[in-house]
Order: sequence, then structure tokens, then C-alpha cells
Amino acid sequence: MTVRVKVCGTTSLHDALLSAEAGADALGFIFAPGSKRRVSPEVAREAGLAAGPVVARVGVFLNQGLMDVLRTAEAARVSAVQLHGPVSSLYVREVARYHPVLRVLRPTDLGQPDMLEVLSFPGVTPMLDAPEPGGGVPLDWAALREVFPAGAWLAGGLGPANVVEAIRALRPAGVDAVSRLEQGPGVKSPEQVRAFVQAARGA
Repeated sequence: MTVRVKVCGTTSLHDALLSAEAGADALGFIFAPGSKRRVSPEVAREAGLAAGPVVARVGVFLNQGLMDVLRTAEAARVSAVQLHGPVSSLYVREVARYHPVLRVLRPTDLGQPDMLEVLSFPGVTPMLDAPEPGGGVPLDWAALREVFPAGAWLAGGLGPANVVEAIRALRPAGVDAVSRLEQGPGVKSPEQVRAFVQAARGA
């Protein structure tokens, strides 16, 4: 099975085209308040659609109101929604009525009854991330081998130098990177993006 590759924190048309040309399967556009990589729905829509129809466009949200998420996702024309934070199962279910959902988990969430319920909803896929998303700190993959959910995505401190080790340890359905692909906050490094996609494909 080929591992899917998402380049998150896309903030410009230039970087969207760069990631698409490098072979990324998905682009992440962050709408979370306070993020140094936050973009407007208009920028996300232009950049995401320019990347082409085969590249998924993922809107990233953190503890935002349900209607805000749905309105922003519609305005940005995203094809999936990534949800961070302690939102309710009802909230996740409602978002999943309109968009496929990547529900972000921390290691301490694994096996919790409420989270198992959420992951049983149609259209919801788990993504395991570090406690501080975007912080560049990897998870302890060896400690997660026995509990990593089947079909889950993996994030948290991934980059060209460690993505192969992470894939071999956990066999995720997809991998997601932000900080280690940048030359500055919100500005992608062409060399790192290309190297990350190539390494993930080669794994």
C-alpha cells in the first residue's frame, strides 16, 4: 500500500504548486486562530484549486465553533476537514455529514471509549499527532506500535530525515509534515518538501 503524503501549513499559491509538483497527495490549510501559518479562506481556495483536482485540500481547525468550521470549509472549497482539540463526538459527527474528517488524537487519547465512538463514525479517519501540533517534536513510535490505530495517519515532527523510520515503525495510511519542511514560518523549503515526498514514497 502506498503511503499518502500531506504537506500542511500551506500559506501561498507558490507553495501549493511546489507541493503538488513534488507529488504531495494533500495540502493542509490552517484556519486556527493564533496560528502563525493561518490563511484566509480566499487564499486557501485559490491555492488549493490551482494545485489541481487530484490533490486533496484539507482545512485545519482548532476548537472553533461548528458553524465557523462549516462556513470556512465551504468558502475555502476544502475536500476534507482536520479537527484538533477536545471537541465533542456530536460536533465531529456533524462535520462528517458534510466533509471527510481527519480527527487528530494524542497518544493519551488512544483506547478512550469516547474516542473509539468517534472513530466509528462514517467518514472519520484518525490522525495521531504530538501533544503540541506543529512543534517539530516526533512521537515515540516504538512505544506506539501495539496501539497505533489501523488506517490512521501520522504527524508530529516528521521530515525527510525520519519519515522512513516512522513509516516502517507504524505503517500509517498517510504522513503529515509542517515545521520540518519550512525555511521560515509558513514558507516552504523546496528542497525539504521534495525530499520529504520522495522519502515517504520510497519507504
